[in-house]
Amino acid sequence: MEKLVLTLHVIVCVVLVLLVLLQSGKEGMGVIFGGGSSSLFGSTGAGGILVKLTTFVAVIFLATSLGYNLLTGVRPSKEESFKDIFIDDASAPAAPAMPGSVPAQQNATEVPATPAAPADK
Repeated sequence: MEKLVLTLHVIVCVVLVLLVLLQSGKEGMGVIFGGGSSSLFGSTGAGGILVKLTTFVAVIFLATSLGYNLLTGVRPSKEESFKDIFIDDASAPAAPAMPGSVPAQQNATEVPATPAAPADK
């Protein structure tokens, strides 16, 4: 069933692209690429037919997209719940230490030893 819906979806995609490319633009950039008044469907174009056909194919495209998503989607089982998720703190990776920061296991009362200042003579 999935292969049938996917095949239909690909065919509809190609047909939709072709239908959109067949439509002539109103003005502007369409004139640059040869979209003058002489067209395959006459001086007025095939506005009514192509617009209706494009809308119909777009609806089929939407239906096949949603249908394929429903067919291949992951569904949780009835026993699964977000309450069943257990987070283990020991397995979580520790955050990397920033340069110059004090390690977490060092107590605040412990002060690193500093070299003694030279005695004045």
